[in-house]
Amino acid sequence: MTGGFSTPKKDKANKVSTGMSVKTGQVLIRGVDSYKSGINVRGLGTLFAACAGEVYFTKKKTSHGKVRTFVNVKPLVKKSK
Repeated sequence: MTGGFSTPKKDKANKVSTGMSVKTGQVLIRGVDSYKSGINVRGLGTLFAACAGEVYFTKKKTSHGKVRTFVNVKPLVKKSK
């Protein structure tokens, strides 16, 4: 291959799993089209957390019958004194 890119990029993948704690702005998924942004998640190609919390995944069927996996972030609950 020309230009020094003899190996494919390996950074396109799922960066988190269910139950992991994330910070605001942390990358959750990069370069994978099978995951869509859900609650408290932003982005199209690269999905990142819109708030700090815990990651969970949900599956929903579209109107065309295709099953989509959504990445969601459950916000942290602040303790009141």
